[in-house]
Amino acid sequence: MPIRDRLARAVADALVLLPAVRDAGAFVVPEDVHLERPARREHGDWSTNAALVLAKRVGLNPRALGAELAAALTAQSVDHVVGVEVAGPGFVNFRLDVGWLHEALGEVLEAGEDGYARPDVGHGERVQVEFISANPTGPIHVGNGWWGSYGDALARVLARSGYQVSREYYVNDTGGQIRRLGASLLARRNGTEVPEDGYRGEYVTELARAYDGPDDVTTAGRFAAERILERIKATLASVGIVFDEWYSQASIEESGAVDETIAALAAKGLVFEQDGATWFRASELGDTRDRVLRKSNGDATYLAGDLAYHRDKFLVRGFDRVIDVFGADHHGQVASLVAGVEALGVDPSRLEVKLGQMVSLVDGDETVKMGKRAGTAVALDTLVADIGPDATRLLSLMSSLDQATTFDLATAREQSMENPVFYVQYASARIAAIGRKAAERGIVRRPREEVDLAVLVHGRELELIRTLEVLPEVVAEAAVDRAPTKVTTWVRRLAGCFHGFYHDCPVLADDVDPRLAQARLWLVEGTRIGLAIGLSLLGISAPESM
Repeated sequence: MPIRDRLARAVADALVLLPAVRDAGAFVVPEDVHLERPARREHGDWSTNAALVLAKRVGLNPRALGAELAAALTAQSVDHVVGVEVAGPGFVNFRLDVGWLHEALGEVLEAGEDGYARPDVGHGERVQVEFISANPTGPIHVGNGWWGSYGDALARVLARSGYQVSREYYVNDTGGQIRRLGASLLARRNGTEVPEDGYRGEYVTELARAYDGPDDVTTAGRFAAERILERIKATLASVGIVFDEWYSQASIEESGAVDETIAALAAKGLVFEQDGATWFRASELGDTRDRVLRKSNGDATYLAGDLAYHRDKFLVRGFDRVIDVFGADHHGQVASLVAGVEALGVDPSRLEVKLGQMVSLVDGDETVKMGKRAGTAVALDTLVADIGPDATRLLSLMSSLDQATTFDLATAREQSMENPVFYVQYASARIAAIGRKAAERGIVRRPREEVDLAVLVHGRELELIRTLEVLPEVVAEAAVDRAPTKVTTWVRRLAGCFHGFYHDCPVLADDVDPRLAQARLWLVEGTRIGLAIGLSLLGISAPESM
């Protein structure tokens, strides 16, 4: 049983022994006991706020109740606990011997890469994560790739945390943007000026050379969109992003789902006609104003298609939860989308919208912001060719999605410890190098049950184990908070701990006691397991050499 669970049971059992708690009937079960690691190591290894939570119910000062709880815990003689004390307003802190860390390492090794750090916080909930969904009107640029790394890493974290996850890309393959793309292509082919609201990138010229169809903007636009989409798929695959579903907007419109959705809203009295257009009474459901669903010319708006799409997600395909990852330019659409989902009879809390902020690239003295129509966007595959897929992903997962990011290419190109990608992956390479060196010297790691991990007492060793031990909680928090950057932070911390261990705790040196060498080999294996899990969640490789 993990130490957290044993301490929680000990706290619950100790509370039963306190007269004030018994008299108030304020009993708790182990699952209700909150335990955390103090922010400062000198305050102990674990802490509980049970006394603060129960003090009012039992009619005692929190610190007084904490003192009674500490005394009862001390009398219990809990495994590995060498001291219990009250701190602050009533926190009860535990000091443990290092044996609990040796047990924690044993748990990592027993569970292995497939079983360790699999917190079941999702309980089988079916979640769809829709991300990127960039219009197929140009190559995927760095901004889309940044948000794509987030969506894919989030999906990986959720899947490891007990959710059933589906990754989806919504292909906006119809409407005005496709006609503008077609008009841009025809202008390039015919040597005329690209429309003011058209697309000007070099890729349009390349597509124009390949197009031999009629001078029809829709036909030309769909021709271009199909080929751009194939390029998008290849680019995303190069950074490890693969979707379960590529969902066509055109299929939504052609199936009649938009008309059905508008009819469903009308049946609830939430649709009205004005100036020849069909409107949604979104203001009655929290939006700032009412929204057009169908224009006076008969064309459905983006919102109408989006509501039909989300109706399909929730009411047809039956997802329990939908997480949409949009760019910041979609901010104004969130309220109307949420209002529409609620109007369709879906609890709006089941829809989560995450907005990605602006990404800029700095290369020397030049700063480039993304913009497809202006032709200034840096294509994601250009960046990948420059710094590699792993660097692209890790650097994009170092900051929160909701923070504007400026990305320095010079740092990403460095092959040194100053480069965070190199720093993390070098830990993986060092682990593999230890294995190769052991094999060259004929040193075999003995079976786990024959090796005494208790000889691991060096500060570097213990800090490395502490970092491994916290991974299940990091994964759980990353899933609950929708924050895969928490895994990035942990991976960097683990790499730093391992580099310190590697420097100060030789594994195969001639003067290392064989028993200690064996224990350290197992610690290296535990680190490999943790690092492999963390990097996999981020979609980054664990290289065996650099």
